Formats: sequence, structure tokens, C-alpha cells
Amino acid sequence: MTKSPEAISSKTRPGAAKRADLGAAGIMATVKRVLIIGGYGNFGSFIAASLAPEPGIRLIIAGRSQKKAEALVAGLKGPNPPQAAALDINAGLAEALADIAPDLVIHTSGPFQAQGYEVARTCLARGCAYIDLADGRDFVRGITALDRDARDRGTLVISGASSVPCFTSALVDHYLGAFNTLEALDYGITTAQKTPRGLATTAAILSYTGKRFQALADGKPVHIHGWQNLHARNYPGLGRRWLGNCDVPDLALFPERYPNLKTLRFYAGLELPPMHFGLWALSWLVRIGLIKNLGKAAPLMLKAAHGFDWLGSDRSGFHMELSGRDENGGRKKIIFELTAGSGDGPHIPCIPAILLARKFAAGRLDAVGAFACMGFITAGEILDALAELDINWSER
Repeated sequence: MTKSPEAISSKTRPGAAKRADLGAAGIMATVKRVLIIGGYGNFGSFIAASLAPEPGIRLIIAGRSQKKAEALVAGLKGPNPPQAAALDINAGLAEALADIAPDLVIHTSGPFQAQGYEVARTCLARGCAYIDLADGRDFVRGITALDRDARDRGTLVISGASSVPCFTSALVDHYLGAFNTLEALDYGITTAQKTPRGLATTAAILSYTGKRFQALADGKPVHIHGWQNLHARNYPGLGRRWLGNCDVPDLALFPERYPNLKTLRFYAGLELPPMHFGLWALSWLVRIGLIKNLGKAAPLMLKAAHGFDWLGSDRSGFHMELSGRDENGGRKKIIFELTAGSGDGPHIPCIPAILLARKFAAGRLDAVGAFACMGFITAGEILDALAELDINWSER
């Protein structure tokens, strides 16, 4: 017999005392050294500001620019003075890690679609734990190639500590008990125009625009193309937003994790219709072969996109529709919807790494091996952390 999950209620309280399970127990005798690669970027700086007050963590902010790292460190407040370091993941990484001697590395410097596992392997060689914010399908799926080495060294490697697949799998896990059989997932994100957009994120999106990749429909693998299947959806408080196919790790990981799934689609969209339609048009040029890959155009397209900020807002959204059968064989659907204001949407991908780092410092992250980030954090933990931001959610 199926059971209804405990409701993840709409946010009705300020974000106070979010760390009850990570608070007093998290004050360890030994302060953990946590290195954030890309620590002064959009994601890294938010993670740094969130972790700096932790009594069990000493941060090392690193990137190619020592000056930028020092500028961020100067503004961080906490019991353990953070440090700044110059670090290039493509040159002298092993030597840099030897000097820094981190206990945990948080890798935020994408795009991961264009990277291998050199950073993770170097962390393994140093004996330090590794977490990344990767959202590249092949990168996250393939991280298990490091599993034997990680187990042999007694070390933890986690890839995809981000919106996908961490938050999305946590939501599915939460609602799974409400279904006798979960058959379909239809979900996606619509971004705000007036939010910080990094070059890495832009390059990641463009890397699969117009490219063919595999999804699941009616129980069979199907091939779809990035940013196509143009359609609109109404989001609470946002109105109509356009969406298109998006390639994420979930499309490869979820059919194995949830074997009863017959249909699985993830979408993404831009707030301004002209920009969304423009990228949709470019996807066709890639699909028919007139353009090989849009990724190299990321700097130019990012600069052009900022020119339209005055037309947009700072509000983004997410939805997930779960469909299947109840214990009586009848149709059942649950819809989860989230809206983010004040430009807080881009902070959502940072929350899993923050929570994992707190658990690590508290000695509550003792797994060994290499994993995609699924099952390490609950939906409730993530949403409790989001309650501190201008983010609201509901379910029906």
C-alpha cells in the first residue's frame, strides 16, 4: 500500500535555526580546511559566504586571480579567518593542493562538460574529499569510474551537488512513497533575466543546444535535440514562460534509480521570449549542421544577453510533475512548483554543496567511494536552507 509523503509545506517562516541537525554536533575539535575552487565566482562566493560562519570550517578561496580571492576573503566574516590562494586547475594543481592541504575540495569552476576528472583524481591522490557542482550529463554519470580508487584510499568523491541531480532526485525520493508506480517525470527550470550569469553556465547551455541526446518516452529510449520541443508553461507569480529540451545528468541516472519510469523529460527556458526563440532558432542551425557547436560563442552571447537585462525581472521558477498509479491502479499526479525572487534563483545550485560541507565538518559524511549526488541530502534539508532566501514553493 502506498502512503502519502509528509507535505513539503509552502514557506511560512524566516530562515532561523536551519542547522539544528548540523549545529552543536558540528562543532568539531578539529577545524576542517575547505578549499573552494572558483571561490570568487557566482556560485563559489555564495558558498563561501554561507560557510564562513561555521565554527568547524576554515575556508581557502582559490582561483586563477590571487587578487580576486583576497578581495573576497576580506569581506568574509567568521570564527576562523579564511585564506586566499592562486590556483589553476590546468597547471600545477598537485603542488597547489600540497601547499594548501585541504580536507575537502569544493569544485565550482565549470563548465564541466569540457572537463575530465583531473581535479577529482588529484584530490584522491592527496587524500582529501571532493565535491563538485557539475551538471554535465556524462561528467556526473561517469564519476563512478573513480569509485575503486576512492574506496581504496578511504575517500569520498561526490559529483553533481547541484540542482541536478541532487535537488531533483531528493524531490522524487520524497514523493516516491505516494505512488504504487511512478511512471513519468516532467520538470524544468525557467531562468530570470536579471540574475548573475557566469560564462561557464552559458557555455554549458550552449554546448548541447541543437545537439542530439537520449531521453525516455513511453518506456523506450528516444533521441531529442537541445533547446527544441518548444512549448510554454504558466508558473505561479511568473506567468507564461517558454521552455525547450535540456540535457542533464538525470536523463541518464534516473531510469536506473527509478526503474518503473516510462517517460522522463527535463526542460529549461529563458525569461524573455525573443531570447528564448533566438536560441531555439540557433539550435536548428546546429541540428542541420550549419553550425558545429555554439559553445565557443559563449562570451559574445553572454555579453549580448546582458544588454536585454532592462527588459526582464529577477524572478525564476521550477516545476516538477510526477505521474503514475496509486495503490488502486488509478492515475495519480503530484505537482511541485517553486518561484525565486530578488535574484535568488542562482543560489539554489549552491545549497547541496553547502549542506554537504557542513555535514563533512560535523563528521556526518562518512561514506567512501565515488557517487553522483543522490541520496545524501533530503528535500526537506534543501528547502529548509532555501527558506532563508526569497524563495517560495507549493505542492498540489
